[in-house]
Amino acid sequence: MYTTRLSRHVNAPRPAVYRALLDADAMVRWRVPDGMSGQVHEFDAREGGAFRVSLTYDAPTGAGKSTAHTDTYRGHFVRLVPDELVVEEIEFETADPALRGRMTMTTSLTDAGGGGTEVVLLHEGVPDSVPAAGNETGMRMALDNLARLVEED
Repeated sequence: MYTTRLSRHVNAPRPAVYRALLDADAMVRWRVPDGMSGQVHEFDAREGGAFRVSLTYDAPTGAGKSTAHTDTYRGHFVRLVPDELVVEEIEFETADPALRGRMTMTTSLTDAGGGGTEVVLLHEGVPDSVPAAGNETGMRMALDNLARLVEED
């Protein structure tokens, strides 16, 4: 297992970013990497609340972790600190033992210059069978999508 940590400056205040982290419609717009589409099956945005999300490759050549072309994960919100912190515990729905196990995704928000927000994503417990470069690329895309979403509002 490994950990990926990335950060990104977003030109929006922390409350706007925090709202996007806990809104199912917004989340399916920002967390989905390029070349995939998302579907939220369940989303209860409170501490202890559960969620379930599927990401499907647009191209038939994309290999999914749950089915032939889809990555489905489920989890729950471990800790929520308004405008500061979102901690999620997630795991893939998969028959592959190399992809099983709980991962933790921590999103921290701090004030940055000019009314912006520094967003830090920490993804811990990622199975070694998930290519680190691909995980980092997907997280970077998510941060870029999040920035576009909240900066437009």
